[in-house]
Amino acid sequence: MRASLIQIDVNENESVEARRRRVSALVRDQAGADLVVLPELWTTGAFAYERFAVEAEPLEGPTFEAMAKAASDAGVWLHAGSIPERDPEGPLYNTALVFSPSGEIAAAYRKIHRFGFDKGEAVLMGAGQDLVTVRLPETTLGVTTCYDLRFPELFRALVDAGAETMVVSAGWPERRRAHWTLLARARAVENQAFVLACGTAGTHAGVPQAGHSIVVDPWGEVLAEAGAGEQVLTVDLDPARVAATREQFPALKDRLLGLDPPVRR
Repeated sequence: MRASLIQIDVNENESVEARRRRVSALVRDQAGADLVVLPELWTTGAFAYERFAVEAEPLEGPTFEAMAKAASDAGVWLHAGSIPERDPEGPLYNTALVFSPSGEIAAAYRKIHRFGFDKGEAVLMGAGQDLVTVRLPETTLGVTTCYDLRFPELFRALVDAGAETMVVSAGWPERRRAHWTLLARARAVENQAFVLACGTAGTHAGVPQAGHSIVVDPWGEVLAEAGAGEQVLTVDLDPARVAATREQFPALKDRLLGLDPPVRR
């Protein structure tokens, strides 16, 4: 399975419409990949809090339409990053979109863990409630967004739901880049799954971005890592390595906590 992570530079001097056109072209350039992944909130910037309400869209708004067409044109599964979604009957949400190679919507995931410690995203957006997995021909994706990476219980629940490849769409700050790499590898090791973590580049809303999108295998080995600038990170994965790793080192079978009902030995 070939995966391409597009690490976008969210340039504040570029209009949202211009960025949609540019990102659509980048997705189309990945024809031949099986899965393409974009970062979190690339239309606005993850730290541009004042833009959330201004740029919020209905679920099936202009970004949805542009990404559906790009996925269809390229013939790829597209995790289109996330958008500030305006629910007509509720708050804003940080919502990730996944499209099939025919351009059909395969999943929408409202971010569960909101960043900000009682400010920013944490107060401007609602919290999602539902786990989301997407079955591809080669693997089952577990869909997560940015701050979710710090919550191992979410990833373990996705494993229980059948996930073999964890996708993390993020706008992660440079000042905590060491955590980005560490946590991506930890989530891969403890869940014996691939982790595909795609972030943004550049600086937006005054916050330098980490870049360094990363692909980690089920043993925690880094298969590919981007640099700091805008780039496309492409890697070939063998999905069979997940089952092989879990069979070779069956740690998940030794779980005692977090099971329903609890296991007693």
